Formats: sequence, C-alpha cells, structure tokens
Amino acid sequence: MENKNKMITVLGLMAFLANGDNYAAAPLIINIAKDLNITVDVAAMSVTAYMLSFGVFTLIFGPISDRYGKVKIINIAAIGTAIFSVLGAFSFNLPSLIFFRAMNGAFAAGIFPVTMALVGQSFDDQNRHKALGKVMGLMFLGGAMATAIGGALAYFGSWRMVYIVYGIAELALAFVMLKILERDQPVVTDLNFIKAYKEPLTNYRFMRLVTTIFFVGFCVFGSFTYSGQLLQEITGYNIMIVGLILSLFGVGTVIGGRIAPKLKQVLKHGFLVSAGIIGGIALFALSAYENVWILGIGLLGFGIAFIFLQSTLIATAQEKLPKMKGTAMSLASFNMFVGGAIGTSFNGMVMQKYGVSTIFYNASYIILIVGILAAIFTARFEMRKKKALATKQTKMEGFVMNNQGEDNV
Repeated sequence: MENKNKMITVLGLMAFLANGDNYAAAPLIINIAKDLNITVDVAAMSVTAYMLSFGVFTLIFGPISDRYGKVKIINIAAIGTAIFSVLGAFSFNLPSLIFFRAMNGAFAAGIFPVTMALVGQSFDDQNRHKALGKVMGLMFLGGAMATAIGGALAYFGSWRMVYIVYGIAELALAFVMLKILERDQPVVTDLNFIKAYKEPLTNYRFMRLVTTIFFVGFCVFGSFTYSGQLLQEITGYNIMIVGLILSLFGVGTVIGGRIAPKLKQVLKHGFLVSAGIIGGIALFALSAYENVWILGIGLLGFGIAFIFLQSTLIATAQEKLPKMKGTAMSLASFNMFVGGAIGTSFNGMVMQKYGVSTIFYNASYIILIVGILAAIFTARFEMRKKKALATKQTKMEGFVMNNQGEDNV
C-alpha cells in the first residue's frame, strides 16, 4: 500500500504541473494576445490547438500503453511535455505558439489518460473511485492554481515565464518518476489500433457514455478558457488577482474529490443529478452577477460539479471495458478534450457576437442536461451489472447444489 501511495502522490504531482500548462491560459490569454498583437479569440486558438492535439494523441497512446506498459509511456510523455512547455515560452508569433502548444498537448496526452488507466488497474473496485478522485483532485487543483501562479508570474514578469517555470518543474519531476514508478506489465501482446478500438466503438452503451463526456469538456473547458476575460471585464482587477479568484475552481475540484465517494453512497443515482444542478446554478451565477463574492462561490460550485461528473463518468467507462482500461481512457479523454477544443472555438465566436457572459449562461443549461443524462446512463449500467452478478451467483449456487447431489448419490 505504501508503494501505491507513493505512486498516487508522484502521478498526482505530475498531473498538477502538466494540467497547469493548459489552465494557465485562462488568465494569460489576454496578455498573450497583447504581446503577439492579436485578439483574445485568436489567441484562444493556442488553447484549441493544445486540446485538439491532446484529444487525437490519446487515441494513439491508449493502445500503446496497453501494449508496452503504462509507466513507460508516462515517463516518455512527462519528459516530452516538459521540453515543449519551455519552448512555448519562446513563441514569437501565433503559428509558433500554436505549434509548441500542440506538441505540448500531444505529449500531455500520454500523461493524463494513461495515468488514470494505471490508477484504475492498480486498485480494486472498492478503492478505485477514491484513488481516481485523489489524482484528479490534484490534477484540477494544479489547473486552477496555475491561474494564481500564472497570474502572479505574469504580473511581476511575463506570461513566457509561466511556461518556463512549469516546464523546468515537470522535467525535474519526470526524473523522480523514473526512479519511483515500478514498470507494469503489458496487457495485450499485439499493437493493433483497429482491433483495439473495434470493441469499444461497436459498444453502443460505452460510446453513449463517452459522448456525455464530450459535452462535459465542451461546457467546462470551453467556458473556463474565457473565465479570466469574464472576471477582468466585470471587476477590472489585474491579472494576479484574477488568477487568485480563478483558483477557487481548483479548490472546488479538491473538495469535490474528497466528498464525492461518501456523497455518492448517500445520494446514489441522484448524485450526478445533483452535480448537474450545482453546475447549472454556479455557471448561471457567473453569467448573471457582478458581485465578486458570488462569482467566487460560482467558481467553487463549478469545480465541485465538474469533479463529481468527471470522476464518476471515467470510473464507469473503465468498468465498462475492464480489460482495456488504456483504450477506454483514450476514448474518454479524446471526447473530453476534443469537446473542450470545439467548445473553446465555438465560444470564441459567441464572445465576439454576444459577449463573454453568454458563454457561461449557455454552459449552465448544458451541464444541467449532462448531469441528468449521465445519471440515467450510469444508473442503467449499475442495474445491469447487479443483474449480471445475481445471475452469475445463481448459476454458481446451482452448480454447487448439482455437485453435492452427485456426491450424495
């Protein structure tokens, strides 16, 4: 158990740093736009490039991790994302920024989903949700703390310093991971992408679930990218204070990760519905109010709702494909980050035409609907799972009784 705790800690810290690369754009995007002499929605193309690259490469890293081992892939990806994080700081125009961020996203794709798959296969059903919640809590705390850290570094220095600091920290931790993480064994003998994705792509119920994850990415990542712009328009605060306020989203993910397992036991199938309601109210508050305290509470609720939805949907996706956790995570992450990329691009157009608050108003309805649909899909899955276990138990009891009868004869 001690080794597993070390694994959770080091993977969580790497997720903390790597996810910071992505979320740092929320407060930085305004400064990036000014520095490169482009508009905010055009600067957001770098976020879209990161997420699209991330989503596409998850489809590659999933089967590769199942074939060659997840720890090996995580180690390579950690070094790669560190290098391109540093290079991103030396971007001199939009194309160079998009290229470096896309490469950063490509390597990050070998960290997040493969890490979740490794954690998923390392813990039993009883402890898996809690372990996933801890790693995801650190991951999204890192994302939102990046807004505070990035805001401070950009305020006293430059947005370029943010990517340098994160890149160096990632590289140092990557070498620690080489010593701490124990190599896992491959779970498949052949690397066949068509074969790897044939089963999940033809599994209607699994694809229905990961499509739900697409809309989680669309409304969460697609809106959070513009949260810094929203706060600056409403409050007029500088980038450092805006970054500190945005960190409440990350605090929400950590709180949500801690209380999710117990709350799920109490609320049962109503857990995801409550996530949708909390998220809907939080996002509506961000779109409708200008009081900084209400905005802070809205960000906190936004983070709680997100971790409730995401940790549960990912755990369920892994249970649907128990022998192909790497592939399952690849498709789940693909949908989440492609959803985020499309959401970021779409919301850039919405912001230009209707204003930034409209983004959060629309997202409030999306997350509410997603919470209800996710509750229905997971409830049906759990019911089928219980029915299958009951049938299996009945067959086992019948088999034992028949054997006893034969022995008596």
